[in-house]
Amino acid sequence: MSGHSKWSQIKHKKAITDQKRAKQFTKLLAAVQVAARTDPNPDFNPQLRSAINKAKEFNVPQENIERAISKAKDNPTEDLLIEAYGPSGTAFIIKAATDNRNRTVAELKKLLSDKSAKFAEQGSVQWIFNADEEGNWKPQFEQPVSEDDSKKIESLLEALDDHPDVMDVYTNAEA
Repeated sequence: MSGHSKWSQIKHKKAITDQKRAKQFTKLLAAVQVAARTDPNPDFNPQLRSAINKAKEFNVPQENIERAISKAKDNPTEDLLIEAYGPSGTAFIIKAATDNRNRTVAELKKLLSDKSAKFAEQGSVQWIFNADEEGNWKPQFEQPVSEDDSKKIESLLEALDDHPDVMDVYTNAEA
């Protein structure tokens, strides 16, 4: 029974788990880095304190958190708020953090285009959402979608989630 050893199965499962964990760590540390730009002291920066607490919830090592804070001084990152329209006229707000705005915008435009969505001008989608105190965007109304478009939206959300610069995605697609 070549290739069916228990160790082989464990190794493959561990590789998948480690890959997902690394992706989550990257996003959490990027949030810490962005928050640390204004003030590297979490006692005076509630956004940084919140980002650190969230990173600790996912067991991100303290050393990695400290490295992200110090990196914020040396390697400036920028917040991006990208607006898009998807299948069935659904609206999307994509929050990203990047050290290269042009690269990230180009990559996200391509990703949106590949997934039946289109980049929207700044301000053309924001009116559909209300921003609450935690920086989250809540839709004022939901857009009904067909089952076929629902699958396309799910595929788009997965692709956006896989992008290393994307922090959060908000949509008004009806669940």
